[in-house]
Amino acid sequence: FKDLSRQVGMAVAYKPVAPAEPLGILGFDIGIEATFAEIDNDSTFWQDAAPDMPSMLVIPKIHLAKGLPFGIDVGVIYSEVPESKISLIGAEIKWAILEGTVATPAVAVRGTYTKLDGVDGLDLNTKGIDVSISKGLLMLTPYAGIGQVWIDSDPSGTGIAGLSKASISETKFFGGVQASLLIFKITGEVEVANITSYTIKLSTGF
Repeated sequence: FKDLSRQVGMAVAYKPVAPAEPLGILGFDIGIEATFAEIDNDSTFWQDAAPDMPSMLVIPKIHLAKGLPFGIDVGVIYSEVPESKISLIGAEIKWAILEGTVATPAVAVRGTYTKLDGVDGLDLNTKGIDVSISKGLLMLTPYAGIGQVWIDSDPSGTGIAGLSKASISETKFFGGVQASLLIFKITGEVEVANITSYTIKLSTGF
């Protein structure tokens, strides 16, 4: 159960999908994104829990971020699995310690939270903190970072004997690039932890 919770937790944990630089007090970003998470579906714990699970979990989301004063951004995500009651909600707050200039990079710290709902008997949430750096180069802004994710998974409602709560800590590394085309942005990100995930976002804003 702990191994299963670790992979599910990292799949649903908050993905930044944005550079370190702040949006600014008037800035906002709204878009759609999808995370593709590679899981060990042939492992014993996945075979016991969901033997028909594919090797790649696909999680579509709506992602909204808004700039605030003092280099602070806030953001939310929402996801819902079609034809089911399973959903995912999440939130972030990011502070750009260095907002970046033409010559210097931006550096930011971020706190995140996600909660998985609608899975019968399972209560799973994640909390995270990360540090990232980015530097704009014409229309492209590459970024990279490192973070820690804490996963809390409670199976008490499943009715399965012998399972106990799992509290897990996992280190992650991530990197990506954002391409800006007028008011549209395309962002791709790779996250490496106990599983590898890929996220792509199409958004608009300024």
